Amino acid sequence: MMPIGPLMIEHRLIERMIRLLDHKTRQAARTRAIDPEFIDDAVDFIKTYADKLHHGKEEDILFRELLKKPLAAEHRRTMDELLQDHVYSRKTTGLLASAKARYVTGDPLAINDVINRATDLVRLYPAHIAREDKEFFIPVMSYFSEAEKDAMLQESDEFDRRFVDRKYRGLVEGLEKTVGA
Repeated sequence: MMPIGPLMIEHRLIERMIRLLDHKTRQAARTRAIDPEFIDDAVDFIKTYADKLHHGKEEDILFRELLKKPLAAEHRRTMDELLQDHVYSRKTTGLLASAKARYVTGDPLAINDVINRATDLVRLYPAHIAREDKEFFIPVMSYFSEAEKDAMLQESDEFDRRFVDRKYRGLVEGLEKTVGA
């Protein structure tokens, strides 16, 4: 397996959570109410699984190793844009958590911020993931030897050991059952 294999597998779980977030956000737009517990779960998933685990491996392993290579201008530009997406996701997720906190304390305007920030994430992730999967990951593998790919894959496995993947897989599966999406 190439070092991008686990990243692409993780994309599938992130896509599932984003579909749930989209479903709940559309529901909130109709009802003008949110499920604060779901927002807490979504924020936790994005902060921990999508950002610390997934983006962490991209940034701390793949992108770090790519920076050691003489990248084509197109690949360097794409990597910089993907990093900007990661920063945007972190900021937007923090704003979503803040808006949810204001919502539960009774701020009547907070529902709009919750809906808008969740919508921002729903728009970001599918395009971001598609770009990585279809335009970036495969082409940049050509910069690496088989030994370098194997070393990155091993480092990725070690990185994973620091996280509890099952918690988030179980979270998404449980939420899918309750939401019916």
